Amino acid sequence: MKHELAKQLMDEFAKSSGITGKAAPRRYLWTDAFAVCNFLGIYRETVDASYLKLALDLVDQVHHILGKHRTDDSREGWISGLDDEQGERHPTCGGLRIGKKLNEGSADQPSDSRLQWDQDGQYFHYLTKWMHALSCVARETNDVRYLRWATELAITAHKSFTYQTSAGGPLRMVWKMSIDLCRPQVDSMGHHDPLNGLVTSLELQTADGFLSHDNIDLGPMIADMARMCANGRWATEDPLGIGGLLDDAVRLAQMVFERGLEYLDLLAQLLRETESSLRVFAHSPILYDSAERRLAFRELGLSIGLRGLEWIKKLVSHDDELAAIVSQLMSYQTLSEQIEAFWLLPGHREGRGWMDHRDINTVMLGTSLAPEGYVTL
Repeated sequence: MKHELAKQLMDEFAKSSGITGKAAPRRYLWTDAFAVCNFLGIYRETVDASYLKLALDLVDQVHHILGKHRTDDSREGWISGLDDEQGERHPTCGGLRIGKKLNEGSADQPSDSRLQWDQDGQYFHYLTKWMHALSCVARETNDVRYLRWATELAITAHKSFTYQTSAGGPLRMVWKMSIDLCRPQVDSMGHHDPLNGLVTSLELQTADGFLSHDNIDLGPMIADMARMCANGRWATEDPLGIGGLLDDAVRLAQMVFERGLEYLDLLAQLLRETESSLRVFAHSPILYDSAERRLAFRELGLSIGLRGLEWIKKLVSHDDELAAIVSQLMSYQTLSEQIEAFWLLPGHREGRGWMDHRDINTVMLGTSLAPEGYVTL
């Protein structure tokens, strides 16, 4: 039943956002990363090749829209500056735009923190989501191009978003960069960006067919992200942030127990801090507000993360310490059922609270209902 609902939601998204049908393409990097994984999961479940085609068509649209300058920008072509031929071969070398409704402000304009939420640019944590999506496509198709594009994006993101505060000083990350990656738009550091960077770069490096022979080296990125994570504290009260911790934990658990990575301590820390975060969130009034006062995609991020607990439980079953932590985490799984049930009610998906973020809400509800395409490496 849940898989059929997820399929219906993704069919709706494909048509309304211009992957199929006559609607003009409407691309947004975060949403599309989840959507690619959802289409792959439906393909795996149904063996219907049209869903694999949807995933590949969406990747192509993202690269040719978000990998290029906006239509309302005086600049044209690939944001990397590559010519057409090289841009086709390396569509992620310049990063990928977020896909916001408004163009970015010019370099001589003062930054408006409120306006930044609606202006285009590049986010590191959106780029890592796309790296994961490309890695999933590479695994499903056995086509190394997708893994190459993911690793090229990782190298570009690391070079552009990471900086040293002073000679010998600590490493930091920029939260938002300009479209061409030439200047920071918001120079504060995202709470979980180094963690996302570490887990995703490890995912790519340990993937089947990793292209180490193509002069692709993720070692510097992994080392820098590990340094920034060394004294990290990840607990958060934000449901989307908690879901992100679980997302990183399930991927890290797969790499530790299936690929032999020695990151057991980091995995234990993630699980402990997720449990403390959930303990606080469980008493939050957010889930008892009206639909108009709630942000579905933030709650659904938590629900998706909680869906990954079944995979983590199986992976850590022979480690008594981790199994005990996961046992505590499993008691919060009912939150996922509660979130899904609320947003599956048609009336809750008709108001402005849902419709203002319709694409991202629809796709992330689909991921929560059928998470296999997203959470498995």
